[in-house]
Amino acid sequence: MSGGYDDRGNRDASIANPQGMGEAQPVHEGGHAHAAPGGPFLIGEAMTGGYGRGADILHACTIAVERGEIAVIVGPNGAGKSTAMKAVFGMLNLREGAVRLDGEDITELSPQARVRRGMGFVPQTHNIFTSMSVEENLEMGAFIRRDDFRDTMAQVYDLFPILKEKRRQAAGELSGGQRQQVAVGRALMTRPKVLMLDEPTAGVSPIVMDELFDRIIEVARTGLPVLMVEQNARQALEIADKGYVLVQGRNAHTGTGRELLADDEVRRSFLGG
Repeated sequence: MSGGYDDRGNRDASIANPQGMGEAQPVHEGGHAHAAPGGPFLIGEAMTGGYGRGADILHACTIAVERGEIAVIVGPNGAGKSTAMKAVFGMLNLREGAVRLDGEDITELSPQARVRRGMGFVPQTHNIFTSMSVEENLEMGAFIRRDDFRDTMAQVYDLFPILKEKRRQAAGELSGGQRQQVAVGRALMTRPKVLMLDEPTAGVSPIVMDELFDRIIEVARTGLPVLMVEQNARQALEIADKGYVLVQGRNAHTGTGRELLADDEVRRSFLGG
């Protein structure tokens, strides 16, 4: 793994899009976006809520990421990590708190509207069309675009060369790590403002995990913020600019990746000593 997050530059900003999907106009589907004061580029602030009418899973939980940062959410099983990610993406009901993206309050927007505002979300499972070819999967990622997306596809192939090699192959025939590359590539085809990854290395080998993390670093070098939930906490914190340790849906520890790796309590409780 490169681990070179200190020297991140603006490698190729064209794969990211400050306007989000070429749509500079506000989107009002599924709610209303409102102007919001300055702050982090993306923040889910003081989020309290759960699924449907069930009990609250998140309790005043705050997650944020800035441009060009990798922010990771770690913690024990059942800590609410994926729930926090889904809350930011609009997939559960918030009783309290707000979500803001690039200066807009998007708390009321549907997930579909958030995609159009610039969120690229890669769920942990069921994140590719297995019967379609790799290239068809990437084309599906561009379905909301009205411009020529061939340059973006070339950039995805540059980032994931194995996908170009296997572009005619059914995505369901690929290895687990290659499928994850397809899923990330498809999200990048929307030219998002922020990339959100839910357990991107679940079920892959350590070698493939290192490769995926290297590619995630490359994405962040373009200036694109990356928010990631990850079970491999130590490895994720090694590449993280910012880390959030959640316990029972609450913020337990927050700091830079290095600070959390050096914290005795974090190491003892969540990193195996």
